[in-house]
Amino acid sequence: MPERTESESRKLLGRLRDTMAEEAAGQERLDKITHLTADSMGTEVCSIYLFRDDETLELCATEGLKAEAVHQTRMRLGEGLVGRVARTGKIVNTANAPAERGFRYMPETGEEIYSSFLGVPIQRLGEKLGVLVVQSKESREYTSDEIYALEVVAMVLAEMAELGAFVGEGAALKARHTDPVVFRGTMGQEGAAEGHVWLHEPRVVVTNLVADDPEVESRRLLEAVDRLRVSVDQILASASDPEQVQVLEAYRMFANSKGWLRRMEEDIGRGLSAEAAVEKEQSAARARMSQVTDAYLRERLQDLDDLSNRLLRLLTGQGRETGAELPPDPVLVARNIGPGELLEYGRALRGVVLEDGSVGSHAAIVARALAIPLVIHAGRITTEALNGDHIMVDGDTGTVHLRPDDPVVNAFRDKMAMQAKALERYASIRDTPCVTACGQHIGLHMNAGLMADLPSLANSGAEGVGLFRTELQFLIRNQMPKRTELAAIYARVLDAAQGRRVVFRTLDIGSDKVLPYMKPNDEPNPALGWRAIRVGLDRPGVLRMQLQALLRASGGRPLSVMFPFVAQLDEYRAARAEMDKAIARERRLGHTLPEKIEVGAMLETPSLAYAPDRFFAEVDFLSIGGNDLKQFFFAADRENERVRRRYDTLNTSFLTFIERIVERADAAGTPMSFCGEDAGRPVEALCLAAIGLRTLSMRAPSIGPVKHLLLRADLGAVRDVIHRAREEGEQSVRPAVMEHLRTMA
Repeated sequence: MPERTESESRKLLGRLRDTMAEEAAGQERLDKITHLTADSMGTEVCSIYLFRDDETLELCATEGLKAEAVHQTRMRLGEGLVGRVARTGKIVNTANAPAERGFRYMPETGEEIYSSFLGVPIQRLGEKLGVLVVQSKESREYTSDEIYALEVVAMVLAEMAELGAFVGEGAALKARHTDPVVFRGTMGQEGAAEGHVWLHEPRVVVTNLVADDPEVESRRLLEAVDRLRVSVDQILASASDPEQVQVLEAYRMFANSKGWLRRMEEDIGRGLSAEAAVEKEQSAARARMSQVTDAYLRERLQDLDDLSNRLLRLLTGQGRETGAELPPDPVLVARNIGPGELLEYGRALRGVVLEDGSVGSHAAIVARALAIPLVIHAGRITTEALNGDHIMVDGDTGTVHLRPDDPVVNAFRDKMAMQAKALERYASIRDTPCVTACGQHIGLHMNAGLMADLPSLANSGAEGVGLFRTELQFLIRNQMPKRTELAAIYARVLDAAQGRRVVFRTLDIGSDKVLPYMKPNDEPNPALGWRAIRVGLDRPGVLRMQLQALLRASGGRPLSVMFPFVAQLDEYRAARAEMDKAIARERRLGHTLPEKIEVGAMLETPSLAYAPDRFFAEVDFLSIGGNDLKQFFFAADRENERVRRRYDTLNTSFLTFIERIVERADAAGTPMSFCGEDAGRPVEALCLAAIGLRTLSMRAPSIGPVKHLLLRADLGAVRDVIHRAREEGEQSVRPAVMEHLRTMA
């Protein structure tokens, strides 16, 4: 670029910096910026449009258009050329604006005399704030240098908006991070929580956007990049796992990218500070990331985004430790978080809100284990929330209220008060045996996976642990645990159960649960791929080690073990043979064996429902894994939000299928339980009990509500309602059962 152009760019940025430093109202600052930009670029018009709300743009300042149009002209997202820039986040550069597709003529602005149009998005880290436009009477397309200059001004506007430089009257000029905002995400873990925001990754605030000495800024950037490269190399040198090495190699590739560094140096040459240059590049990466559908490319852009964050923290000195204190009622807000990091916070958290994540992610599994309300897919919350903001999390509906107003607060607290009263009611029946009104005993057990779950065993009223997920002990570590460590953990679990039955499920990995130190398989459909018992049988070393640890942990006490994702009789027999080998080995070594050993299987595939009678006779017990079985029965991926809620557990076909499984187990005299989210929903639990299931395993907090309904229920009457709905050809028995419950009340 010619030196003269760089000097003009730096001159404009210097004048913008002076404008920021002046004591002036927000509107006055905006007006000066439009004047400075139009003057510097030699255009007749410069206009700033800001979002009034998520769908509406408002003309907030202009040089060249009619002054009376300011704060009066508005357009919907996607409307006109300005709306197109706002919707797509892409530049529009045209010599003949009226001839462009989607052009909208706004007579109140007087813009009909201007032919050329250049619009660039005003955005910060992927968040769209508005549109910056220049126009001229002359019919011409703007040069790449002019486009770049306007992008830099837009970036400065975004940072100034973040710093509150444009606060004034009108919706579009309100201070950022002050209004109530509602985020509609996806339920990750049920429950409601109120508290104050704690950002897992506090945002870096860039205050020095413009610099006078490009050489000094370039030197600062290069020094920070060198430190970044050294830190990545050090981590890489200490990494031993191939998968970690692969990720860090990608990091190092970006850290050594000449193109990445060159673009930032060019930004500095045009007058930006080193920090502003990094954030401009980061915002561009975020914008690209939002439009990329390819998973691999999104991950690479995510790597670049993470590197930019590291570089910004090196340049600004703003680390994670900001000096802020964890509030007494923290609600964690993050883009995403690993299970180990979430466990470090532990039960101190009131709730968790994530921008990314999935219902089957490691974080969701830990949140469920800790009974912490979790909402995922809450887009943009990390850019909107500030540490200490008042926040309310409704995990039942996937809704998050940030900085809620009084009516929302009152309604939410009323809901929480009703839940608290219900908990008191449930506490009063905690020690009451779960015997229905018709005299049937239903065993209610809890699901667990962490030592932190076990204290709630006695308080929940659970008769035992119907499912202990052993994979969590593997997921939260950076390396494979040792047999002695596992034996000690399992022994503590049995100690905490105080004689109650605990069913240990062997390692269920693969699909959505990939160990940090395990190379993931590139499978087109991992839910139907190499996972659970298939991994254990193909790589038996870990399975044998785990079975030996369980046998040693029993210390002579009864032991119940079940194998996950068994699809056919031969798989169960092969897994049972591994248990027999482990028992024989422990006997040879002189170790104390369990007083009694039960070996069961999880029925999670439709194929196992049709296994030979020998299977039902050989297995000591069965547990229906409702979450997986339902998704395979309906061919509906439970990770896919478009389809997972379309299929009802109380669908007549699915209940009939479960009923046939129960009949086969009863005929063989094999104990059968149902484990999964549906077991913890009172109406679903009632229907499962009505079709013959006598043991249900669920989250500890669900036991009270389920027991409260079952104690009042006549299972025979409910079974008649189910059968009648089926005979009448109803797709779901839910309406009929709900009507029956209303008559009960």
